[in-house]
Amino acid sequence: MIWAITRRCRDCLHTACVDVCPVDCIYEYTGDDRQTFPNQLYIHPKECIECGACEPACPWEAVFRVDKVPPAFQDDVALNARVKEDPGAFRPASHTEKPTPADDEVRANHAKWG
Repeated sequence: MIWAITRRCRDCLHTACVDVCPVDCIYEYTGDDRQTFPNQLYIHPKECIECGACEPACPWEAVFRVDKVPPAFQDDVALNARVKEDPGAFRPASHTEKPTPADDEVRANHAKWG
């Protein structure tokens, strides 16, 4: 089963998942359509090798196996899949060290997105 990054990543972009991905299948959007592609990371479904290394690395708990994505985030699975439709608008994400969010920040992010 492939993995998907959900809206819990929006505007957070902690790239620990990028650091542990062995195949560099995590992308960032570089195009102009921010309404369709918000500021978050995306997993390319054709490149993902299903290793799952990204899931425990994400401090925002934004990464799910596509068969385990909560109902509130189902649209995010399709959004990740759109990476393959316009490869020129995406580039492999690079890892940048960021502080790990505090537990209250993670809880607030969960409350924000349901």
